[in-house]
Amino acid sequence: MCPQAEMMTVPKFVALKKSGRKIVMLTAYDYTMAAIVDAAGVDGILVGDSLGMVVQGHPNTLPVTMQQMLYHVEMVGRAVSRALLVADMPFLSYQLGPKQAIRNAGLFLKRTRCQAVKLEQGPQQAEVTRALVGAGIPVMAHFGLRPQSIHQLGAYRVVREAEKLIDEALAAQEAGAFAVLLEYVPAEIAREITARLEIPTIGIGAGPYCDGQILVLHDILGLGRVPRHAKAYANLTDVIREAVTKFVQEVREGLFPGPEHSFS
Repeated sequence: MCPQAEMMTVPKFVALKKSGRKIVMLTAYDYTMAAIVDAAGVDGILVGDSLGMVVQGHPNTLPVTMQQMLYHVEMVGRAVSRALLVADMPFLSYQLGPKQAIRNAGLFLKRTRCQAVKLEQGPQQAEVTRALVGAGIPVMAHFGLRPQSIHQLGAYRVVREAEKLIDEALAAQEAGAFAVLLEYVPAEIAREITARLEIPTIGIGAGPYCDGQILVLHDILGLGRVPRHAKAYANLTDVIREAVTKFVQEVREGLFPGPEHSFS
């Protein structure tokens, strides 16, 4: 358990790069898990549109809606007392341009305890980032593998276009992004981007040289298949299965509920 700390803010988050302390982020999608993650001492919690796959069972993130994201960000926000809370902008919530992006991102800040938004960056998104920042909405820019572009990419794969990644990351910084998330980027390219930027880089499948790391909570808990870029620090799949199996057995054998679980 991490000792009580003040609420993380965007300026404090950015300052961690100069301090040299590695930044730690995780995803969370509900109140109970968010409370545990926050108390454990992470610097940031991302309510990712990855919930489309992890929570909803879709094959990709595309079906996730703004209303669904608002629902999950609101419940996670109730649990967070110290970490920086970042909300993912889902597919078609910002692609139509700055006005749409400001309207939707603004809903996160108005209706939840969210402090920043994350959006996947294509060539046109620097303009959107600049507009959001101009409206007072902090932006984390997402480069490398962009899951919302899965049909364009054809597969979830490592992105190796070094020059393009560097240029786009610098453009996002110039547009006012406070941090950059690098997904499925070769370690040496991520290292160069990290050295070139004044803002923090957060890696997921991007090697050890980023200023920080983020993983999907379910992956570190060993819930489901753990991808190569992640590490399971527990095996909750077996723990949960064993608990449910024991419950089924005890109910069927008349062992539960016992006298201690009953009222008179």
